[in-house]
Amino acid sequence: MAERRAGRGEWVGLAVLVLPCLLISMDLSVLFFALPFISADLQPSGTQQLWIMDGYGFALAGMLITMGAIGDRIGRRKLLLIGAAAFGVASVVAAYSGSAEVLICTRALLGLAGATLMPSTLSLIRTMFQDAAQRKTAIAIWTGGLTLGATVGPIVGGFLLGHFWWGSAFLINVPAMALLLVLGPFLLPEYRNPNAGRFDLRGALLSLAAVLAVVYGIKQLAVDGFQPVPAAAVVVGLLLGWAFVHGQRTGRSPLVDVALFRVRAFSGAVVINVGSMFCFVGSTFFTTQYLQLVKGLSPLSAALWSLAAMPLVVVGMTVSGILATRVRVATLVATGLVVLSVSFVVLAQLTATSPLWLVLLGAGGVATGVLMTTSLTSDLMLTAAPTEHAGAASAISETGSELGGALGMAILGSIGAAIYHAQVPGSATLGAATATGDPDLIAVARVAFTDGFTATVTVTAAVAAVLAVVAYRLLRHLPVKAAEEKELVAA
Repeated sequence: MAERRAGRGEWVGLAVLVLPCLLISMDLSVLFFALPFISADLQPSGTQQLWIMDGYGFALAGMLITMGAIGDRIGRRKLLLIGAAAFGVASVVAAYSGSAEVLICTRALLGLAGATLMPSTLSLIRTMFQDAAQRKTAIAIWTGGLTLGATVGPIVGGFLLGHFWWGSAFLINVPAMALLLVLGPFLLPEYRNPNAGRFDLRGALLSLAAVLAVVYGIKQLAVDGFQPVPAAAVVVGLLLGWAFVHGQRTGRSPLVDVALFRVRAFSGAVVINVGSMFCFVGSTFFTTQYLQLVKGLSPLSAALWSLAAMPLVVVGMTVSGILATRVRVATLVATGLVVLSVSFVVLAQLTATSPLWLVLLGAGGVATGVLMTTSLTSDLMLTAAPTEHAGAASAISETGSELGGALGMAILGSIGAAIYHAQVPGSATLGAATATGDPDLIAVARVAFTDGFTATVTVTAAVAAVLAVVAYRLLRHLPVKAAEEKELVAA
């Protein structure tokens, strides 16, 4: 029997669902441009500056699967509305933070609220759009919202920071969340899983503790060198991660169906997605600051110049889409990763006095390579899972992307910070050094920052090159048109 087709109400409801996704993806890119102003105002230490950036991603990544399970039990729409209210309140508090410590805490709360929004929106789309063709279109629009948010975030941030104080980058969330709270109860259906088992509180705590312990340890080891406490944190985190996986494998109501990882296409796509986002987010953190604080561009000018990369991205995505039905997915994914690696090599040639076109060329290539790669791997993850596990596959996909980005921010940011502070006296960040107006200090700080930047992109170039080889080996068994669900599951 044919599934019921969605009508006008569902499509209007989709627009409401895309709104929080747009803002969540904007939130990080907007903050990239706000960071120099925050540094000058709140005077955070190098470690605090990194926590301001990556606390959001850690909380989001650590809680996505847990919040998905909670939504199954209390209702997806209810969780979505609770998260929207929390996101709005936390945005106001963040905008008026008077210290780095307060901003770090509110960024974590924003990440926690964001974790309630993303799995709820995708689950509700699956409920609202029962027709397979319509659902595919709806999910494509939802994914486009995430991409659009990352694209317009710098522009919105540049405009706001050119006219208002840095807190305005957070206040833009409030009207959108208020709109969701008003329209959501009327346009969105409620959904809860009537057969959901008992909530796995132990698993939720283990997953969160494992992520935070490992990331904390890696961050501190990168900044301070080998120390007993951070090293112990990594070991403890890995042990907690093992306990989590064991519990999911043997529990009656697991948060994650670990059997999905037995599907080679699925597990390979997860690894590639995590690695790609690790490289992309970690390098973007430096690129935006390089444009503003080394090249001296205003936030809006930096954002507008960033759009120069869009034609390259459009060409890359168009060619990739055309070839997807003619070339093996392993070849396309590996090609995207090679583009990513070569682009990082271009960025590694930068100096403090390099021409603007060089950084724009490198950044454009990075965006092209990562979008070519992640669009293909995301499709693989969703189609490789059996229909009854598609929700879990989506949660794992989002968790992998966020965790990869958060780890990239932590590890690559820490490497860059360590190189910077080895050359600049005191603990001033580049933003704080620029704010002093001391030309000698600014010159030294710009060179030190660029050295840290080129060191990190050298690392990411190597990581992307290794990933290209891994991707081809993991996915080479898939035939052309590998998105066929039955073929992927059988593989």
